[in-house]
Amino acid sequence: MPRESLSEDLGSLRIDPARRDRGREQRNHPRWMWYVAAGIAVMLIAWGVITAIRTTPVEAARVVSMEVSEPSAVLVASGYVVAHHKIQLSSKVMGRVAWIGVEKGDVVQKDQVLVRLEPDEYKASMDQAQGNLAAAEARLQQMQTGSRPQEIERARAQVDDARANLTNARLYWQRSEGLAKDGVISSQDLDRARAVHDQAKAQLEAAEKQHELVKIGPRREEIDNARGLVQQARGQLDYAKTQLEATEIRAPVRGTILDRLVEHGEMVTTSFVGDRGAKSSVVNMADLNDLLVELDISQNDFARVQMKQKCTITADAYPDKRYPGEVFQIAPEANRQKATVQVKVRVLNPDGLMRPEMNAKVNFHNAAGGVVKSTELLVPRSAVFQSDGKSAVMVVERNRAIVKPVILGDSAGDSVRVASGLTGTELVVVSQPGNLVNGQRIRVK
Repeated sequence: MPRESLSEDLGSLRIDPARRDRGREQRNHPRWMWYVAAGIAVMLIAWGVITAIRTTPVEAARVVSMEVSEPSAVLVASGYVVAHHKIQLSSKVMGRVAWIGVEKGDVVQKDQVLVRLEPDEYKASMDQAQGNLAAAEARLQQMQTGSRPQEIERARAQVDDARANLTNARLYWQRSEGLAKDGVISSQDLDRARAVHDQAKAQLEAAEKQHELVKIGPRREEIDNARGLVQQARGQLDYAKTQLEATEIRAPVRGTILDRLVEHGEMVTTSFVGDRGAKSSVVNMADLNDLLVELDISQNDFARVQMKQKCTITADAYPDKRYPGEVFQIAPEANRQKATVQVKVRVLNPDGLMRPEMNAKVNFHNAAGGVVKSTELLVPRSAVFQSDGKSAVMVVERNRAIVKPVILGDSAGDSVRVASGLTGTELVVVSQPGNLVNGQRIRVK
């Protein structure tokens, strides 16, 4: 084969460089697109994982809007919260304070020991009374038992001895009479012998009577007298016990200590002697579950108030809380200087937040039954928390938890009324993790 033809044939088989580059580009272009797509997918997956990790799962609930009807108010008045029964606890006995176990604000139970006085003097009095009672009971027992056989035998022996003395005295007297007739002894000696005889006779009669009394035993009058002495001694012992028990001053009712008036070592007396002497009272206390609101109602508005009238009470310290009440007492006479009548309203359901001497406002309801309609918002109780000393909730806004301060009203089961702070369209967080902060991203479960 000629060389020229071979060269032409080989030239025809050679690939054009331009065409080779275009083919290479055609092969490489799909692979590049695949890498880009894979990278985007990985970034999206990573972003989703990071977002899921950084968001906090929470539970949320819708704010409930409801229409309520309340009795219309015919009168609004302001007054002070007072304790229905305020007790100034005093001591029944005098003594020095040995121990005091309460402070102002403590809640105490009925019969709880509040103060102890030094008891030594009263213990000694009780021991003495116990001894007197034991002696009186022994004397009564002796009289009721009667004479013992030994005592009766001794009385009979005394009778025999007295009879023997009388016999001797009679013989001596008879001999003296014979000697006197013979002039051996004088008449004085005879008189002396007669006196000895008479004395011996009297002693015999006394011994016989004593013997009879010993056999009979004490008289009923003596036994009754001894029984009376026992009763008297028992009364003295009971009184001494009462005095000793009074050294422990106890709470007469369940209540709260309003003021502590004595300190350890101070004297306590049963009568008032002034601020610088012994104290007559130890504590002031009251039952804070039995509260009244004391109001001075103008005489011009007095016709709007009546006994048992329903009311709503709001304390200035807790403007978001409303307490039901009713008119408990109306003063029988007016105050001429103030031109007012004192009215007391009982707080029906106190919750321990109200305190005596707090300011309070009372809405007296219309007795005719008029009502006022209003719209109230309810949120779950678990959605409410305290932020900077105020009530607040967290609402869901654009997948973030936003703190919203609110003013609360009354509780309604597991829900709480919101007086202000919400519009009624919010979604509130009800399960708040401990690390949830304002503005944090969340994910509603």
